[in-house]
Amino acid sequence: MRSAGVIMNDLADQSFDRQVSRTKIRPLASGELSRRHAFSLLGVLLLIAASLMLALPPLVAWLSPIALLLAALYPFFKRWIHIPQAMLGIAFGWGTIMAWAAVREQVDAAAWLLFGATAAWAVAYDTIYAIQDQEDDRRIGVKSAALYFGSFLHWGVGLALSTMLALLTAVGWLTQLQWPYYLILLGVGLFLGTQVGRLQQPITPPLAFAMFRAHVWVGIAILVGLLAGTLP
Repeated sequence: MRSAGVIMNDLADQSFDRQVSRTKIRPLASGELSRRHAFSLLGVLLLIAASLMLALPPLVAWLSPIALLLAALYPFFKRWIHIPQAMLGIAFGWGTIMAWAAVREQVDAAAWLLFGATAAWAVAYDTIYAIQDQEDDRRIGVKSAALYFGSFLHWGVGLALSTMLALLTAVGWLTQLQWPYYLILLGVGLFLGTQVGRLQQPITPPLAFAMFRAHVWVGIAILVGLLAGTLP
């Protein structure tokens, strides 16, 4: 579904991508692949994803159309709202709801908090990612949180990251995770604080991409914390 979402995004943004220096070499934008190729691969990926529903509880199958709808709608939100990253966060966060339902066969309060944390996190890191395209986005009229926040960029990203950390703390409390989880979460919070501080200064596109990629390690740290927090 992640790959399918990328294809849907590239199909929707083909004309925009041709006008952005970073994305004009994408297969559809450059003409290397045709839209027929893209739709064919999209169909295969969606078929594979749908077949996985056969091995999962019925609740997951009921939730899956929402996942497809969110993935399909996200590309168009950059035309409609000033913070399209919020829609991206909701689309990514829905995976936590489906995963929880697959394991528990129900969706508990902690799952919704985790969903919210995932959505807030995506708003933060994708806003940092969008710094790379600010000038092109402004020129062609694409909306993004990086443009919307402007000189208050560090406040916007900081609020999203604070929301993420608060919700993850609540998840730990509800699921009775042990102290290693909170210790790692504290370390993550300190690291993210340095990123927010750096956003108070002008950020070059290469630095923005490096800051974005650092969130891979944020995710790994949170995963380690979750696992460590379940130890007796």
